[in-house]
Amino acid sequence: MRRYVTFIILGLGVFAVAAGLLLRLYAHPQLAKIPHNVDETSVGHGVGITALVYVPNGDSAMPEIRENLSLTSTTKVTGNLRAEEVTEDGDVTVWVEASEVVDDVDGLTVNGSLRSLCLDRHSGEAVMPCENQFYEDVAGERIVGERGTLQQPGLNFKFPFDTEQRDYRWYDTTLKEALPIRYSGEQEIRGLPTYKFVQDIPPTLVEERDVPGSLVGQPDVPTVRAGLYYEATRTLYVEPVTGAVIAGGEDGKQELRADGQATTVFDGELTLTEETVTANVEAAEENLASLWVMTVLPVILWIVGGLLIVLSIVLLAIGGRGRQNSTAPAPTRVTEPV
Repeated sequence: MRRYVTFIILGLGVFAVAAGLLLRLYAHPQLAKIPHNVDETSVGHGVGITALVYVPNGDSAMPEIRENLSLTSTTKVTGNLRAEEVTEDGDVTVWVEASEVVDDVDGLTVNGSLRSLCLDRHSGEAVMPCENQFYEDVAGERIVGERGTLQQPGLNFKFPFDTEQRDYRWYDTTLKEALPIRYSGEQEIRGLPTYKFVQDIPPTLVEERDVPGSLVGQPDVPTVRAGLYYEATRTLYVEPVTGAVIAGGEDGKQELRADGQATTVFDGELTLTEETVTANVEAAEENLASLWVMTVLPVILWIVGGLLIVLSIVLLAIGGRGRQNSTAPAPTRVTEPV
């Protein structure tokens, strides 16, 4: 009877290990995917900011540099369910991002953009081929990427599932490049463990453009050719299991440089608001609960299964020794003559 129980324990152990492997190697990749139907809005805010705004003047708008502004950025990300790259169980999705930064006092737009790209649903990185990739920094001037090229490479919206403690490459929408973003330790946000990543961008020439001379200290010159320089420090706090960005912000500066003179056209920091961070924490906790079966349960099954297998081996060894002892020949009794 004990032998049958031992084999039952061994079978349960093997089943537990196999079930853990199945969940981790098959079910987890199938379920750990970013959704097609994303619909998220995040809000950032900053005060004491210097920025170039365009003030309405009749049928046109006049550029004006203002200081000590209170600005709000709104970013909305939605899924393009009609894109040809999108299939129900496919590994590629298409996300569209619309963002705008406005002055809180008079509602004037500081800047805005619209972009679209194809993403790997596991890693979160931009992928090709992609028919639905473009960016639009100026209304009506859409730059469409070629199908066989990565127009917006690297990570754009989130980090991979099971984010590692290492450096990645994060796409910068101003420079249009994927630049290193380094791992900088762990930190709890509202009790949620996160990884901190920091991206430092030194002063870099973005483009040369014609600007009014008044913007670069030459009021008597109608138009001056100036270089736009940009620098920033981007900080992101990432929940590592889901790869979701929970909190963070960007401290940036832009200057127009012409004839040895520099004029600041943006200087300030925008960080995600408390309401946005709270919503991100709640969403991450919900996703963690659903991913628990795919991440924690396999480990439990491996541990329990391993212990059951070891126990069954021990019981088999003990049973084998017991049978050996029971079949050993009885000692011979010799009767001595009196």
